[in-house]
Amino acid sequence: MTGSKIEWTGETWNPIVGCSLESPGCKLCYAMRDAYRKQFHPNAKIAAKYEGVATNVNGHIVWTGRLNFSEDALSIPLRKRKPTTWFVNSMSDLFHPDVTDEQIDRVFAVMTMTPHHTYQVLTKRSERMRDYLTTFEDRPEQFGEALAKIVLAAGLARDEGIAALDAMHWPLPNVWLGVSVEDQRRADERIPNLLATPAAVRFLSMEPLLGPVDLNSSLGGTRWIGGQRGCAGSPERNGAMHHGTGAPDCPRHLHHHHDDRCQPGLDWIIVGGESGPGARPMHPDWARKIRDDCSAANVPMFFKQWGEWEPRDEWSPDLRLPMVAIKVDGSQVPHDVAPQDVGGCRMARVGKKAAGRLLDSVQHDGMPG
Repeated sequence: MTGSKIEWTGETWNPIVGCSLESPGCKLCYAMRDAYRKQFHPNAKIAAKYEGVATNVNGHIVWTGRLNFSEDALSIPLRKRKPTTWFVNSMSDLFHPDVTDEQIDRVFAVMTMTPHHTYQVLTKRSERMRDYLTTFEDRPEQFGEALAKIVLAAGLARDEGIAALDAMHWPLPNVWLGVSVEDQRRADERIPNLLATPAAVRFLSMEPLLGPVDLNSSLGGTRWIGGQRGCAGSPERNGAMHHGTGAPDCPRHLHHHHDDRCQPGLDWIIVGGESGPGARPMHPDWARKIRDDCSAANVPMFFKQWGEWEPRDEWSPDLRLPMVAIKVDGSQVPHDVAPQDVGGCRMARVGKKAAGRLLDSVQHDGMPG
């Protein structure tokens, strides 16, 4: 994938910019700093898009709470014929409370009109995403109006909009839905909402990973079979019944039907440490457990980065490097205690580039499909 600096996507698409803090993982959000810089971009069009969404308070860049909707940016995927994977709203949250349903409808209308693209939608507002997507089919008139506006604004033929509606399957097969999870509390809050949301692909972004997270109950429901998600094993072992793809009772569009003892699971996991000023270290055992759990459940994992900190077997003699030892629970090991005696790990702040993205000398680039 190329175009974006984010390794797991192709391009970013930002019809909405601006956000507000939701949980601890937002503290050092790169988008705040990026949005603030772009307000002063020499290109007046770019500067106007980001006007007022971030500010400097006593040397700290923070969101103002303002969100800007860009009509011009909304139509970008319509103008690109080459199949592309788009990360939707990397500079905002599509399900932020200040984004209207009509604006969300228009984003989904563009995604409906461009089935040759793949869209990755990531949110921390999992409850609103669930509520919007589970009631989507109850609002055909509103969505039809949104799609008509897209067709008109893009100068497309009316028949193209009608054809897109006629061909639409729900949930949209080219839209992946995900939630951000930084610790166990956020996993417990957001993953159930994600699993209750109609989606072709469900994924987690566990970046920055700030604590240990147990995903076993979410990963164990389904397995890959013939390139698609479905039940594993035989009916005698777990009650799995395979009826082929697209069965009417299948709870996952274009996936194998299975009984209620086999619930929808997660399809993809992204893991990464924190980067930027003030970044918090990620204990390697947090990432290792997720890797091992994903491997056991046959769920692809993408290890994006260590962030600013990398694990060290021993303290470096280079005293210029900031160093710390952390326990598995995330607390710091006292200086007079040997880290290995309390399950701690030595971490050195070497910078994102030097820390790299190898986990135990292996690069993990897992993707769905």
